[in-house]
Amino acid sequence: MTTTAPAATDALLDAVRGGVRLVELGQPFFTGMPCSPNHPGFRMTLIRRHGDMVRPDGGSASNEIIVTGGHVGTHVDALSHVSHDGLLHGGVDAAEAQTGGRFAEHGAEHTPAMLTRGVLLDVAAVHGVDVLPAGYGVTADDLEQAAERAGARPGQGDVALIRTGWARNFGEPAVYLGQSDGVPGATTDAGEWLAAAGVRATGADTTAFEQIKPGAGHSILPVHRILLVESGIFIIEHLDLEAAAEQRLTEFVFMMAPLRIVGGTGSPVRPVAAVQA
Repeated sequence: MTTTAPAATDALLDAVRGGVRLVELGQPFFTGMPCSPNHPGFRMTLIRRHGDMVRPDGGSASNEIIVTGGHVGTHVDALSHVSHDGLLHGGVDAAEAQTGGRFAEHGAEHTPAMLTRGVLLDVAAVHGVDVLPAGYGVTADDLEQAAERAGARPGQGDVALIRTGWARNFGEPAVYLGQSDGVPGATTDAGEWLAAAGVRATGADTTAFEQIKPGAGHSILPVHRILLVESGIFIIEHLDLEAAAEQRLTEFVFMMAPLRIVGGTGSPVRPVAAVQA
């Protein structure tokens, strides 16, 4: 005797059946893309090409080898990525946790997949520009104005994405990385604003999320301390928020799934915004 499963009545499934449009929030991965000097760059090449080996039935296959750091391209920082005074989030001893070549606590395998509310904080639009100036410091007041403009404030468990417009420079690595002129990004009071909001994660369309002043490089990153170490908030970097801004997204369903890299400090991701079709 066979039985038929009852029709699904889950509200989430009903919403998907009603039609959902996905908007890309990340950059493509390619050899030569911009990469912080603190990390090994992304490399991909074919190690087997079609025709190198042909099966008796005429079939052939091709495959590649990929070499990359965990903080290259669109990625999320695990809580093991940054320590302060020798401690990770929650007072975990960083030196002890990393013994053996991988983190026994706060490894990238513990960075959760996320299906939650996302809010786009378009700071460039607040200032009436396509791209914020190099080295500009995004303040708590900027985020407050961006939230008012969006008509949506990030709250507990949400993901807040900060648009500076800097993704438009992704094709010019020297400009994008800002080693000489700097990169716009969050200041410490912006980091504290996000922590007070209780967001689960936050991200930006730049290489380091926070403000990089002209000539400073990645010498100190205090916002990483505020978010990762003190607050347990994950940071997503190298986003591309231009399509979302062009489509005037303000709040949406945010989806992201990190790789479960055991003991790692970060993972490549492909975040998307889901909106009603």
